[in-house]
Amino acid sequence: MGMEQRCIHCGFPIQTLFLQYSPGNIRLLKCENCKAVADEYIECEIMILLIDLILHKPKAYRHLLFNLVNPQTLNFQGLLWKSALGFLLLDAYMILVLTRSEEEWRLSMSFSSLSWRCAKILMNALFGNLAFLSIFLLATKNLLNTVGGASRYKNLLLTILISSYFKIFLIAMMIWEFPSFVIFIIDAFVLSSNTVALEDVIRVTFDLRFVTDSIKS
Repeated sequence: MGMEQRCIHCGFPIQTLFLQYSPGNIRLLKCENCKAVADEYIECEIMILLIDLILHKPKAYRHLLFNLVNPQTLNFQGLLWKSALGFLLLDAYMILVLTRSEEEWRLSMSFSSLSWRCAKILMNALFGNLAFLSIFLLATKNLLNTVGGASRYKNLLLTILISSYFKIFLIAMMIWEFPSFVIFIIDAFVLSSNTVALEDVIRVTFDLRFVTDSIKS
């Protein structure tokens, strides 16, 4: 199950973000908690959302992670696996760019050696990411058990994968030649994006649990 829809301003749970009267004719609804329009990104162009994501605006991340990635509109499980596969392939390409040399590629042009090299790079990317995720999930184990149990692990994993969208720019390196230090710049953007997204998801989920408990009591 994915994360429930929320107001991008205060993070309060929202059942419906808009009312649709006819195709292309909708009315955005206001949040019951802060009285602001719950999610104005619904009517924005994708480029505006992308720019705000690059600028690390928390509202843009809330729209993407809570309202756009929604079990009612997307196959949550399928998206998780596709994102993981894309993440792994881009990471493998990054390792390839950092470790290759012209001489090595000239000396290893046979099919068997290329296959072995590609398999080795994929395994390095896989085990490297598994080690990172294991350490992160173990570090947040107590918090996750407090705010929702095992389902939160999938949510946080998807948050990491989606907030690593900047890795897509590695595809440009397949077409145009860039100096290798560009990879470190991309990595820095990915880490900062992961930090903003995870901080916001954990804070909103954790804080709203106590807000909900206080309302019920």
